[in-house]
Formats: sequence, structure tokens, C-alpha cells
Amino acid sequence: MQFEVIPAIDLKAGKCVQLVQGVKEHELISINNPLDVATRWIDEGADTLHIIDLDGAFGEENTNTRIIFEILDLSERRGVTTQVGGGIRTVEYAARLLEAGAARIILGTAALENPDFVETLVHTYAAERVMVALDARSGEVQVEGWQKGAGESPAKLAQFFEKIGAGWVLFTNIDVEGLMRGILIDPIVDLISAVNIPVIVAGGVTTIDDIKLIQKSGARGAILGSALYKGKITLTDALNAVKEGRVQEDL
Repeated sequence: MQFEVIPAIDLKAGKCVQLVQGVKEHELISINNPLDVATRWIDEGADTLHIIDLDGAFGEENTNTRIIFEILDLSERRGVTTQVGGGIRTVEYAARLLEAGAARIILGTAALENPDFVETLVHTYAAERVMVALDARSGEVQVEGWQKGAGESPAKLAQFFEKIGAGWVLFTNIDVEGLMRGILIDPIVDLISAVNIPVIVAGGVTTIDDIKLIQKSGARGAILGSALYKGKITLTDALNAVKEGRVQEDL
């Protein structure tokens, strides 16, 4: 499988936003029409979109369901892969997303609190459609909107979820997330070396060099967020850099 460069579409109160350090009151970016954002990234060459319902993740009233399904419909019509997370706590809602075209659903707190939920979805839909999100601060996985420590390392939990059947891991390093100061590669390498399932990396991706480092680490993809929306990096440049990396590997 090819390395994926994945634009983030984070939804809050019906808008596309980018938060700093996951703090819901600290919006770096706020765009009124998320469907226009999705269209832009698809037009610029995105093969995959990363859609997160922040209100759902924070356990607040969900105002994003309609736009999520509109983006899923657009993506399916345009032949673009989607992964969706945030507030997925029931088999019924997960099923709605998967049946609407989501290639992968992302489970965070729900997976940690109820591993049987992961197993049920894996057995019903297949491992490759179930991604577990492990968001870490200072080496400890966080839950409940990054408000509470889980008491375990990302590598240990990744191994556990791989064992029970999850097909993907999404790793976010909260220490650098949203700051546009670059990635920390060591935690990424530690996690990737601990499992055999594909890992997608988020948090701190700011430059082309960051993307190249993540690609070389063995990760399957990188999420582009604040740096993409603030113009520090363009999707076109990121996609071209990844293609160059593939060519060099083939030589």
C-alpha cells in the first residue's frame, strides 16, 4: 500500500476548524462551509480525507452529522477514501458511517473503555475498516478529549488492539499537535516498531521534511492540519514529495 498524505477536516458546530493542542476554545482556523473545504482538497489531489467530529469527541451536542454524510457522499462520488472519527460510541452509528462509504472508522475513548466494541466491528466489517486512535501526551495515551490519562504507552496499547483485531492505528502526538513547530520522530518510530499493522501519524506535521521523515519511518500516512490551513505547506507539494520518495525507494 502507498503512503497517504491526508488533509484533516475537523468539524465543530458545523464549521471546519483547526484547534491548538486540542483546546476547543482555541480555534486557529474556522471555515463556514466544510463541504467546500473537502471539495478543495479533492480537487488538489487528495486520495484520502480525515474527518473528525470534534463535538462528538468532546461529548457535546452533535451538530455535524449532516455535513459528515455530505462529505462521505461527495468523496464516494469522486472516488476518494475517507476515515471518520469523533464520538463513535455505538455499533449502529459506526454501521451508518461505513455503509455510507467511510473506508475506516476511528475509535478513540470508546475503544479504550470497551475493547469488545472494536472486536464486534472487526468481526462484522473486517479489520481494515477499523482504526484505533492513540493520542499521547508525554508518552501516555489520553482519553475523553485529551482530558484524562489512560496510564499506558501508545506502543503497549497498539499491541493490545492489534491482538484483538484492529486493522489500523492512528497516532497523534499531542505534545506537538497544532503548534506548527514540527514533529517528534522518536515516539513515531517506537510505535511503528511495536506493531505490524499500518500506522497513520498526526501532530506537528509542518514541513515537507516532516512528511519525508514520517514516510521513511515506515508509517502508512501523515495527517495534514494546521500547517496546511495556514499555508505553511501545500497539498500539491506534499503529494509531490511523497511521490519522489517512492521513486527513490524503487531505484
